[in-house]
Amino acid sequence: MFRFLLIFGLIVVSDQLTKMWVVESFAMHQTTPVIPGFFNLTLLHNTGAAFGILSGLPPLWRQIFFVSIAGVALLVMVLMQRKMGGQNPLYAVSFGLISGGAIGNVIDRLRFGAVVDFLDFHISEYHWPAFNVADSGITVGVGLFLLTQFFEERQKKNALSS
Repeated sequence: MFRFLLIFGLIVVSDQLTKMWVVESFAMHQTTPVIPGFFNLTLLHNTGAAFGILSGLPPLWRQIFFVSIAGVALLVMVLMQRKMGGQNPLYAVSFGLISGGAIGNVIDRLRFGAVVDFLDFHISEYHWPAFNVADSGITVGVGLFLLTQFFEERQKKNALSS
């Protein structure tokens, strides 16, 4: 549980500190190239989910929906941590990343009514949707969980066939 809580806390704190810095340092839609032609810092607010999905919903419904989903996700992560976290340390890391990311974005929704995004990767004029530290935690956490599951299943199959 310590590993889970440590990763969870690191993601929430780093997410909120980076967002605070960007909100205080940038005007909305202001872009600062970091690696010209590839990576910018750009302050954006995303009222929807990934890629702006559901951004057209009325604000109150959007808030209720996204906060509820994050609450359910956090509950599931805590339950999965209790069940699987002791089996493999990578589970605790993945659940901490996902949970920390979910809470980081919920904090934004409650404070601003939208998620603060600022990491803007692109090639020429083709941009990947902007994201933040919380989104990165969720993505890396899900990927780590899936890889851990894959390798554990592979080990079980190899053990059975030996």
